[in-house]
Amino acid sequence: MRFAVSLLMFICVASLIGTVLQQNDVANAYLDRFGPFWFELFDVFAIWNIYNSWWFLLIMGFLVVSTTICLIRNTPKFVRDARSFREYVRGSSLRAFPNRVEGQVGAPLEQTRDQVQKLLRSMGYRFKVRDDGNELLLAAKKGGANRLGYIFTHAAIVVICVGGLLDSELPVRMQMWMNGKTPIVENMLISEVPESGRLPMANPSFKAHLLIPEGNQSSHALISAGDGVLVQPLPFSIRLNRFLVDYYSTGMPSSFKSEVLVTDRETGESFEQTIEVNEPLRYKGVTVYQSSLDDGGSAVKLTGYPLGGPRNNEFTVDGVIGQATELFVGGERQQRIEVQFTELRVINVENLGDNAEPQPKPLVEHVASVTGSAIGANNEHLKNVGPSVHYRIVGEDGQATEYTNYMLPIELDGIPVFLAGMRRTAAEPFRYVRFPVDEDHSVREFMDLRAALENPQLVREAAMRFAERNASERVQQPLLEKAAQGALESFARSGFSGIIEAVPEADQETVLAFAVPMVQLTLSELRDLMRAETGRPPLEHIGPEGERAAEWLQVALLALANLPDYPAPVFMTLSGFDQVQASVFQVTRSPGKFTVYLGCLFLVIGIFAMFYVRDRRVWVWLRPGEHGTNVTAAMTSMRRNLDFNQEFDRFRQAIGRLMS
Repeated sequence: MRFAVSLLMFICVASLIGTVLQQNDVANAYLDRFGPFWFELFDVFAIWNIYNSWWFLLIMGFLVVSTTICLIRNTPKFVRDARSFREYVRGSSLRAFPNRVEGQVGAPLEQTRDQVQKLLRSMGYRFKVRDDGNELLLAAKKGGANRLGYIFTHAAIVVICVGGLLDSELPVRMQMWMNGKTPIVENMLISEVPESGRLPMANPSFKAHLLIPEGNQSSHALISAGDGVLVQPLPFSIRLNRFLVDYYSTGMPSSFKSEVLVTDRETGESFEQTIEVNEPLRYKGVTVYQSSLDDGGSAVKLTGYPLGGPRNNEFTVDGVIGQATELFVGGERQQRIEVQFTELRVINVENLGDNAEPQPKPLVEHVASVTGSAIGANNEHLKNVGPSVHYRIVGEDGQATEYTNYMLPIELDGIPVFLAGMRRTAAEPFRYVRFPVDEDHSVREFMDLRAALENPQLVREAAMRFAERNASERVQQPLLEKAAQGALESFARSGFSGIIEAVPEADQETVLAFAVPMVQLTLSELRDLMRAETGRPPLEHIGPEGERAAEWLQVALLALANLPDYPAPVFMTLSGFDQVQASVFQVTRSPGKFTVYLGCLFLVIGIFAMFYVRDRRVWVWLRPGEHGTNVTAAMTSMRRNLDFNQEFDRFRQAIGRLMS
C-alpha cells in the first residue's frame, strides 16, 4: 500500500509539471527557454509530452497493478467485516472497552432482552442474538457501508488509471511494438502509404489531427509518432464546405467554425453539421473538435527586385503557401535559392504606438484569442496594416532566413514606407529595413536608385554635378568630385561602415560629419539622373515638394545603408493572392473517458462512504442477577471522534433509563 501511495505522489507531481509547462510545443521553444544543457536533460524524461512519456505510463501501470493486488487481498476481508456482527465476542471482554455501561435491570432476562432490542431498533442498529443458555449477547451494528468506502476509493484509482491508459498513446505504441506499425517520415500521398504506416479503422483509442482546405474532403487523420506520422482511417469522410472566422478589433479571431458535410463510408448516407469550438461533431464513436485554422494552399504572386547589379530587372514569382519555389538570381554569377512560402496573413492588426514597428504574432496566439484570453483592451495605436506574406529563403550554403513583407505601405514617423522584416530563428524578433514609397505606391523608384548606385557612369556624373554645385576656393572641383565618387562607391558596397573602415577610430566621427551630407547630396543628384534615365518627371527641390523629396531621400539613404546587411539577394513584395482557408480538426476516439467517469463515480461513492457513513458497533451482555438482569454494554468505532462520544452518551442515557 505504501508503494501505491508513493506512485500516486509521483503522478501528482508529474501532473503538476504537465499543467504548468506547456505541452507539445516545438523543440526550439524549449531550447530557447531552458538552454542546451537542461533541454537535453529534460528531453530524456520527455517532460514536453509528460502524459505520454514512458516513465509516466510505467508508473500508471505499476499503480494499477499495485492497487489491484491490494484490492484483491483486502476486499474479501472488508466485505466479511462489513457483513459480520462479531457476535462471538466474549461477554467478559466487554469490561475492557473504554466506552461501556454496567448496571442491573429489575426485569427478568427475557423482558430485558425485548427492551434492549427495541432500544437498538430505535437507534437504527441491526443486531444478532447469541444464546448461551442462561446468558444472552446482543451484537449490533450500523454504518457497515463505511467499509465499502475503502473498496470503492481504491477501485476508483484503478479504474481512473485504466481509463487514462486507454486514452494515452499506449494503444498506438502497442501496435507499433507488436504489429510492426512504422511511422511515415517522407512526404507522400495517403494512397501511397504502405500498410505498415496505417492503423486499423477499429483502433480502440487515438488522438489525431486532420487538416482540410475549403472545398476538399478527407477520411484519414494523422497521428504523430516520433519523428513521423501514422495514418488513421475514419469510418466517415468530412468535406469542408465553408470556413467562417470573425475578428475582434485587435485583429484576433473572435470565433471560427466549419460547415462540413459528413458521409458515412459504410452506408453512403450524408448530413451537414457546423463544428465550432466547444461544439464538436460526434459520430460512430469518433469526436471531431474544431482545433485551429491554417492556410489551405493559398496562391500568392510576388514581385521580386534584385539587390545586386546595375539594373533593376524586376520579375514575378508565383507560389503556393506550404510549397517551395526555386529561383536563380544575381548578376553575372547566378545564385540558386529556394523560397519556401510559409504563411499568408490577410489581416494584420499591429500596435504602432510610439512609432513601433510591427511584430507578427504566432498562430497559437490567434487560436488562444478565441477563448477570450488574447482580446486585449482597445488601443488607439492598433492599426490594420493589411496583408502580409511570410517566406523562408534557403541559400546554396543551406542557411535559412525567415522574411515577412507587407503588401501595403505603412506610415511610420509620418512617412509611408514598405517594411522588409527578417530574422534567423523563430525565437528572435523581426528586424526591419524601411523602403520609401514612390508616387506609384511601390518600391520601384528606390530599386532603380539602388541599381543606379552600382552604375559607374551614373555615379561619376552624379559626383561631377555635386562638385559643380559645391566646389569653392578651399575645396576644388576635381578633388571634391573624386571624394564624392569614392564615398558613394564605398557606401554602395558597405554602407557608412565602408566609408570609415580605414579611418582611425579617433577620426571616424569627424569623417562621418563630412561624408554623410556629401553622400546624401550626391545621392540626390543620382536620383535626378536616374529619374531622367527612366522617363520620370524631374523633382522640385524647393517648397512642399522639395520637403517631400528630402524626406524620401532620407529614408532611402538609411535603407541603402542597411542593404549590405540584408541577408537575401532579392527583395519581394506581395502583389496579389488567392486565399484558401483550411480548418484543423482534432479527431479522437476515447473510450477511456467513460471509464474515467465511472472511476469518478466510484471515488465520490467511496469518499462519501468513508467520511459520511459512520460505523458503530454495540454489544449488550445480559445475564441473570439476584434482583433482575445484569447488563454490560460497550460501544466502539473505527473513528472515535466527537460524534462518536455524543452518540455513546445518548446510548448510555438510554441504557440508564432501563436500569432506573
